Order: sequence, then structure tokens, then C-alpha cells
Amino acid sequence: MNKKLIKEVKKSFKEQFKTKPLIVFSPGRINLIGEHTDYNYGFAFPAAINKGIVLAISKNGSQTSSVYALNKEELYKFDTVKIEPIENGGWRNYILGVVAELKLLGKPVGGFNSVFAGNIPGGAGLSSSAALENSFVFGLNELFDLELSKYEMIKISQNAEHNYAGVKCGIMDQYASMFGVKNSALLLDCRTIESTPYKIDFKKYKLMLINTNVKHDLSESAYNDRRKVCEKVSNLLQIDALRDATKDDLEAIKNDICEEDFQKALYIINENNRVKLFSKAIKKNDLMVLGDLLYQSHEGLSNNYQVSCAELDFLVERAKENPHLLGARMMGGGFGGCTINLILKDEFKNFKKDVLKKFRAVFEKDCSFYSVKLSDGTQLID
Repeated sequence: MNKKLIKEVKKSFKEQFKTKPLIVFSPGRINLIGEHTDYNYGFAFPAAINKGIVLAISKNGSQTSSVYALNKEELYKFDTVKIEPIENGGWRNYILGVVAELKLLGKPVGGFNSVFAGNIPGGAGLSSSAALENSFVFGLNELFDLELSKYEMIKISQNAEHNYAGVKCGIMDQYASMFGVKNSALLLDCRTIESTPYKIDFKKYKLMLINTNVKHDLSESAYNDRRKVCEKVSNLLQIDALRDATKDDLEAIKNDICEEDFQKALYIINENNRVKLFSKAIKKNDLMVLGDLLYQSHEGLSNNYQVSCAELDFLVERAKENPHLLGARMMGGGFGGCTINLILKDEFKNFKKDVLKKFRAVFEKDCSFYSVKLSDGTQLID
């Protein structure tokens, strides 16, 4: 948790609103393995990280709320009684959505003053939107004694994203941000929405994120297309979701679907199996197997599911060439964003320098590097 960020948010709040606020920290998240499995009711391995959103919030006794986005230096005021989504409203819609969803449940939310700031890099696929939603629903729950459970809170955050930001996301991002456990990843069952924390000791290694700093245009339409393929194959197999399918089941209908759809469904089945193998490797403290599963996951995402891109593939290839990395893969929806890498701590700087030079030579732009630790979920800060 970033003490400097907390200090800046407190200072800004005091200058603007002259009262003492509640302080909430809500983390971003990474996903170690289990990509595109959530909407197939499968398994994933997310974790909250030590980068996130800090929110200062207090009641103001009126029906007007003020929200100051410190990073953007933008102040937004709205009537908490009449709430509607704003066209191209950006960050405002996530907050409006949370308040609107609370109102729909009949929860008494009055006017409030707030300041928030974050240190989650934009466009990196670390779920800054889920962190923002969770910080507000958690803060408002405390402020107005709404007596919501954490499960109820993440559903509100998810509905805010669906209905106000227009993104039909799964529950994984909000879940990991809310329920994170320090030094642990969560084996999440996306059907039951229940998880088991697995404490991970990376020993001499650490997690390194490399952001391509690109987001290719087809990401949203490609996401929807793959979701439809998964639903189509599930219907053919007469099952609820691909989580329930085996390779043998898929082979039995191979002649009824095109090769591309077969490969996409095969990826989901294989990825679910990889998540289970990943949990076994954590129990055995076998970092070599963890790394190998990361490489396998990337290969499936790139070749079978076809959601990678030249920049992501390039970064994973550079990782494979380096004996000090155990594994790497693209992380998130695809077509840009980050790779996640398991690297020897002492080699972080050398690898960064080498990759930066090579990436710039090929793509004529820079990639960015982040070191992250696994953290606790959304919480009040004293």
C-alpha cells in the first residue's frame, strides 16, 4: 500500500472539505492463470495486488455529492436522488453506477464528499475500474451503515459496470479486488463464486508485469465473438458451460463445428485443467511447473484462442530466451495490455534493460515495467 498516495488523498480532502474522512484502499488485481474461463463458469487464479485506489469519503448532510479525481484534477458534482449514466462519462459512470445500484436495493445513500487517486497503470489490464467501484461501495457501506456483505458489494460493483459503464464483465475482477489475501492467490470457482486462498512463496523469484502500452481496436468485438463461440459449443454439447466439457466430448462433435471454433473450445478445456494443475504445483512449491504452465497458457491464448498480438508474443518469446525466467504469458482479455512474468529477483533490472531496447527497436515505442506483490483486498485504513 502506497503511503505517499494515502497522504496526498488525505491532504486534498482536508483542503477541499475541511472535515475528517473515512479512508478506503481497494486494490487492483492480476490473474496468474485462467484467462477467459470466468464466463465459461470455470476456474481462475486471481490475486489482489499492492497497487490500487485510495478513497477519502465523508457525509455532507445534503443530497448533492462531490467527487474529486485527484490524478485527473477533475471535480464532479451530482444529485444523489436523480442518477443517470453520462454518455462518454468515463470514471464518473463507475461511481454513478454504484450509487444507483445501492438506491435500487432501497439503501439510504445521502450526499457525500470524496477524493480518490490511484497508482494502477492505465490500460494495463489490472482492473482499475473494479478497484474504483469496490472502493466506493465499501466506503458508502461504512458511511451510511448499509450492512452489506462483501458478496453483495461485489454484485453491486459488477452491476454498476454492466448498467452504467456498458461492460458485461464477469465477477472475477471485483471478487479478487474485494477478497484478496496477502501473499496469496485465490483459486476461484466462477460457478459457485467461492475461492480457496493459496499462499505462494516465490522464493528467489518475483512477479514482473510488462505493459505493451497498446490496445488494439478489435478487443471488444473479439471478446464478444469468443463468448458466442463458447456458448454455441456448449449448446451443441447440451451442457451449461464449457467448464463441464472434456476433450473427448469435444472430439465427438468435431465434424459439427469449424476448426477455429474447435480450437477455441479446446483452449478453454485445457486452460481449466491448467488452473487445477497450477493449484497442485503451489501445494508442492514447484515453481518450475508453475512457470511451464504460464508458457502453456500463453501458447493456448495465442494459437488456439487467438487473442494475443505481435507485441505480447514478442515479450513472451524474449522471456523464453532468458534462463532467469521460469514462465510468462499474456494476461487479461488480450490484443494488448500486459504480460506476467516469473523472474529471478536479481535479474529484474538486466531483463528490463534488455527487453526495453529490443521492444523499442521492433515496435518504435516503449513498454513499461512493474513489480507487484500479492495483497489483502478492499479495506478501511486507520
